[in-house]
Amino acid sequence: MENKKETLYDSPMTMDRVLAILDNPGFDLEAVRADFDYLKSEGTPITYLDNGATTQRPNPVIDRVADFYRYENANPLRGNHRLSLYATQAYEEGRARVAEFIHAGHKEEVIFTRNASESLNLVSYIWALHYLKEGDRVIISRMEHHSNSVNWQFACQQSGAELVYVELDDDYSFDMEDYKAKLNDRTKVVAFTGASNVLSSEPKAKEIIRLAHEVGAIAVMDGAQAVPHDPIDVQDLDCDFLAFSGHKMLAPFGIGVLYGKKEILEKIPPFLYGGEMIEYVEDQTSTFAPLPYKFEAGTQNVGGVVGLHAAIDYMEAIGMDKIARYEKALAEYCALKMEAREDLEVYRPRHSARGTAVAFNIKGVHPHDVSTIMDSIGIAIRSGHHCTQPLHRGLCIAASCRASFAFYNTKEEVDKLFEGIDLVQETMNPGEVR
Repeated sequence: MENKKETLYDSPMTMDRVLAILDNPGFDLEAVRADFDYLKSEGTPITYLDNGATTQRPNPVIDRVADFYRYENANPLRGNHRLSLYATQAYEEGRARVAEFIHAGHKEEVIFTRNASESLNLVSYIWALHYLKEGDRVIISRMEHHSNSVNWQFACQQSGAELVYVELDDDYSFDMEDYKAKLNDRTKVVAFTGASNVLSSEPKAKEIIRLAHEVGAIAVMDGAQAVPHDPIDVQDLDCDFLAFSGHKMLAPFGIGVLYGKKEILEKIPPFLYGGEMIEYVEDQTSTFAPLPYKFEAGTQNVGGVVGLHAAIDYMEAIGMDKIARYEKALAEYCALKMEAREDLEVYRPRHSARGTAVAFNIKGVHPHDVSTIMDSIGIAIRSGHHCTQPLHRGLCIAASCRASFAFYNTKEEVDKLFEGIDLVQETMNPGEVR
């Protein structure tokens, strides 16, 4: 991820440069916003800045999913009638589209799940419990989402392996020196986020993976906050597994992806057992279907796959490079304005790659009060520990606020966020000079 042709951080990040990007995003922002009906809701206008939790869905995605259920709905892979064949075709076209999107070498390397959490659990339950043993080491980072930490706790507890955390450096980023110090020949798994859902830090993925492979470990990347915002090439990264969720990138709830290298997936047993993942079933034994079907038991979420396909088409029609540039400029605009205020604490890198969210606190005000007051004027942000309790303990705070941006947000909506911050101060700290 750090080897993109050009990043937002190739030159000093100034407000003038950020504003130049926001003024010229490289795509028709008003036409994009016209595709999102939540912006047309009656009553208080919604300023939706919780995209790290889930994105809104544009009409072309909603319409494609509705058309599937209207005209192509049937159980895929099982019937010989035309509707079943339509559903099967839509399902497999979705798999091929995802493989193309992440530059997988084989479409069979794309496994459909419910979400990134299930994808990461598949790896930790099946690969890790099959191969980990007492004395082995699993390395994760302090900034991991619970979906990429609790599952590894379980795998280590079951296998006797040791769970080790890479700490943050003084710039709220993955500490590469700490990582190198903790990486050894006992390390079997390195699991890390492609972009922190709180700090927005983007670790040096390619280097992390290369070093993991040097000691014979597999590299597992949680791409939930990376895949929706940055062009991803799994072959260039050389990651062994990549997990992400459709609902964070315009697609419906309930569809996720696990990418795994074919040679690894072929060696590990199924995760779930039942219909469609079998080859032959005898009274006492069974043989299993080839990839990818041995990991996809039961009736699959074809509507979700269709929606993910449409979401990828929608984003790529805009351009993932343009999306990344614009979204990160929105986050930089927000962060630069916050860092200029003495009443705010900002938890975000300043000198290393960072993504599309800004975590902050208003001094002396609980994050839940902040989000509740902001909601009263239609501003939607996240508050709490964001499924990262070990990170928040490391930051010595119980919770934080988070504004997270998507390409359909605007500079004016960021300014509205600051109206919300001022309202919080007027409500909770009246008369305080800022």
